Amino acid sequence: MGRCPDCGTWGTVAEATVLTSLDGTRRSNAPTSAAVPMSAIDPDQTRHLPTGVSELDRVLGGGIVPGSVTLLAGEPGVGKSTLLLEVVHRWAETGRRALYVSGEESAGQIRMRAERTGCTHDEVYLAAESDVHTVLGHLDQVRPSLVIVDSVQTLSSTDTDGVAGGVTQVRAVTTALTGYAKSGPGVAMVLVGHVTKDGAIAGPRSLEHLVDVVLHFEGDRNSALRMVRGIKNRFGAADEVGCFVLHDNGIECVADPSGLFLDQRPEPVPGTAVTVTLDGKRPLIGEIQALIGTQEVPSPRRAVSGIDQSRAAMTAAVLDSRAGIRVGKHDVYLSTVGGMRLTDPSSDLAVALAMASAYADLCMPTSTVVIGEVGLAGDLRRVTGMERRLAEAARLGFTSAIVPPGTKTVPKGLRTLEVATIGQALKSMLSIAVRPVSKPPEVKPPARPDLKLIDSRPAHPDTGDNDWS
Repeated sequence: MGRCPDCGTWGTVAEATVLTSLDGTRRSNAPTSAAVPMSAIDPDQTRHLPTGVSELDRVLGGGIVPGSVTLLAGEPGVGKSTLLLEVVHRWAETGRRALYVSGEESAGQIRMRAERTGCTHDEVYLAAESDVHTVLGHLDQVRPSLVIVDSVQTLSSTDTDGVAGGVTQVRAVTTALTGYAKSGPGVAMVLVGHVTKDGAIAGPRSLEHLVDVVLHFEGDRNSALRMVRGIKNRFGAADEVGCFVLHDNGIECVADPSGLFLDQRPEPVPGTAVTVTLDGKRPLIGEIQALIGTQEVPSPRRAVSGIDQSRAAMTAAVLDSRAGIRVGKHDVYLSTVGGMRLTDPSSDLAVALAMASAYADLCMPTSTVVIGEVGLAGDLRRVTGMERRLAEAARLGFTSAIVPPGTKTVPKGLRTLEVATIGQALKSMLSIAVRPVSKPPEVKPPARPDLKLIDSRPAHPDTGDNDWS
């Protein structure tokens, strides 16, 4: 039929396949590949290949899988390109070929950054392209085993409508690259993605469903610490965290980041408490600092940094109502060391004891950690991964821990003080707290009789005196 019977237009009727015919029989197509038993599939097809960057391999589950597609998202300037340049450099050092495709920068700019960070190698190929079909042509010519696309929002397809970075274009580009990785000769792809002002990955939600691994690259501009957090991983655990330090000459892995979150002081000071938090499966030591205003004010201020503000206000209210620590009318300032963010409820008890330490002007011993969740009734609740937290504390040299009751396994060399309420926690703190070291007397400079104060003010025009008061 060449003419539509409804509108009368010629050439608008399209042929479509009917899944179910009128007589009830079903239509089927011959499969392109036969189904095989699960035991007949070679497990080496999905083996992990290490990238050479230990912290990234930790998050990926051991390395990059050939034929997989990884999405790395982060804010502008956080260090995504620097990290991926380090990845392709380590990849090329093992004799494997890598291709770095940039739609944002020229090849000269990438070469200049590679020279600054020491990541130049002959097996690393560079291409500055913004058309996805041209990128696929580069893949056929270079034949790499690892491809970096920086970024997927800057590529576009001439076969799809819309502007580069739009929902339609991003979906089409990702589909084309994913299809090549799945059907090609074991090419692993890493796509760089942009984020919105709220921190979510820009583009359609289906972008995260198309790829195999989703990673978030996080970091504060005021701190050199960077973290790669796994959000989705089809080849390993999705709750791992990798730690890095970004500097002028590149990026370095931090295998033991707990030292970055502790303030190195020779003597303890009031208002500090150390806790152990779990970021994914990784235990991290963090220090909380508190400062209480000396005077009561009608509208007290609650300023926090690195701590959830609502939980900090709740903990202050529990101290005021259940423990008799009257901080409700005082200004309260809370902060973490090293830019650490504590969102785990297990840090509630450390926040409470840090405020109590600052209020009573007592020092918690530097060899004590505090772990526990505080309830509104003043009770303390157990948290997940307590054995792993205590093992990390014992490994770093801590000798005592204030924890809720119910801890079964305690590492050797660590003594636990089990408390059930916030009041018992304060009594335990008083039993081990010490007074702060007295400040040395202020030394005044010696008098200098040979120096005299010279008044440079002009004389008064009427009295002739330079004392204008």
